[in-house]
Amino acid sequence: MIILGSTGSIGQNALKLAKDHNISILALGANKNYELLNAQIANFKPKLVYMADKNYAKKIRHKRVFSDLAVFMKACDSQCCSKNTTLINAIVGFAGLIPSKLAQDYGFKLALANKESLVAGGAFLRCDEIMPIDSEHFGLKFLLSNKFCAPSKLIITASGGAVRKLKAKQIANLSPKLALNHPTWDMGAKITIDSATMANKLFEVLEAFWLYKCKNIDALIEKTSTIHALIEFYDGSTTAHISAPDMKLAIAHAIGLESRILSPLNLADLTLKFKKINLKKYPIFTLKDYLLDNPKLGVIVNAANEQMVYKFLKNECGFLDISRACFKALDKFGSAKISCFGDILELDKKVREFLSK
Repeated sequence: MIILGSTGSIGQNALKLAKDHNISILALGANKNYELLNAQIANFKPKLVYMADKNYAKKIRHKRVFSDLAVFMKACDSQCCSKNTTLINAIVGFAGLIPSKLAQDYGFKLALANKESLVAGGAFLRCDEIMPIDSEHFGLKFLLSNKFCAPSKLIITASGGAVRKLKAKQIANLSPKLALNHPTWDMGAKITIDSATMANKLFEVLEAFWLYKCKNIDALIEKTSTIHALIEFYDGSTTAHISAPDMKLAIAHAIGLESRILSPLNLADLTLKFKKINLKKYPIFTLKDYLLDNPKLGVIVNAANEQMVYKFLKNECGFLDISRACFKALDKFGSAKISCFGDILELDKKVREFLSK
């Protein structure tokens, strides 16, 4: 197994499962957390290591450390004795697209936790071969195994993020500290802000489109984060996927451990309620149907969102400026023609330059 983003929550959970079930680790990759990466190296003895930040690469205690991602991926390919190697891509942001593309080019089994790969580049990936690690998309895949009736609608759930108890008029002056206070999930800063704006759920809708080729997709708020996905069928029935609000189950299935039993929820403890997403509070979600009709344009919204989230975290813009920038970028670049993978990279660059002025 190769794990990119090994020091994040997905990576750490994957390594716990690897240790429990004696899965060997070919390579590990991280962004900046060299201390945890060094501990993982000592524990799992990977053959290759990737450290994205060159300033920290010299602090990694390993003989074969790479900071060039393309060179690292080529080295992984040369070290593989079997094409059954699974690559878990848990890199945050648009930076995860290139390794997703290279993983498939080299014939690795791609277990994907990097939603930006599909949001920006789903048209150029073999989506039917991807094993999704997002709990929502794993839930949809699990439910779609029902062959008795055709699905009519896919539904994923959202917690509502840090602003779910606030009124729409209260969020204009939201601080990064408050926006990072997620009620149910322990995640990195970027995805936590995306949860607060509902960009995360917008992107997951687009992910579901690329993975399952269905345009009738919606999202509902479910505060406990224990129902991850639902499917409405043409016969009028609805099924739901219920599991604990962590990623272990999705990861286990993605790496071939689906026959292992994890602890089920106590259903008697659950109080479940669904609510529609308030579009005044979460304006970015109004783009859902537009992006489902124009899925290649996800790269524009992703680039704008990513650019502005990091500005917000540095107190360089307001909370609502994040969604405003996404609309602004679509107005500017929405007529762009995307016909090859290179167009994705170029458009991402142009959007970021436009918003940095």
